[in-house]
Amino acid sequence: MQVRLEQVRDRPFHWDETETVGADEIGHPDLVALSPVHWRGEIRFADPGYLLTADISYRQTLSCQRCLEPVEQPVEDQLTLLLVPGAQAPRSDEHVLEEEELGVVEVPEDEEVDLRPLLIEQIQLDVPMKPLCRPDCKGICPSCGRNLNDGPCGCEQQEIDPRWKALEALRKNENTETGTTKTGKT
Repeated sequence: MQVRLEQVRDRPFHWDETETVGADEIGHPDLVALSPVHWRGEIRFADPGYLLTADISYRQTLSCQRCLEPVEQPVEDQLTLLLVPGAQAPRSDEHVLEEEELGVVEVPEDEEVDLRPLLIEQIQLDVPMKPLCRPDCKGICPSCGRNLNDGPCGCEQQEIDPRWKALEALRKNENTETGTTKTGKT
């Protein structure tokens, strides 16, 4: 959606739209699918720029990090940004944001502003870093690949990796001792 900010100076711009955004546009490996994204909001002049406020709602389907099962989540979010005309040339590929820069977007002066990149960025921020189907997800068996949330898989327990044997010995020693430390003191 394109908006000419010079027209917003005199009268606020309102919208109520549903957009189709593909999961591939978000660029997150755990995002499987997105429902159509409904968003409505307004842009109004607020010196030194334009205040954009919007409500966003959609459903996202993610892949659980442990068991790989699909997880569908509803998303209801609010977006508030200050659009400041007079965007300068980018300083470099990387830039450390200062606190006063959060929520501020520099836009070209006297040109149309495309709101779709702002919507996509907000959707990217709403994807959890490590999606889980439930907090106590048991994951999948490393041997047979069975979802352990459905029950035990029946695979035999394999020998412990030799790099972990020392820790396993400590754990067993701790479990067999009753109230004493390794030195024999209580």
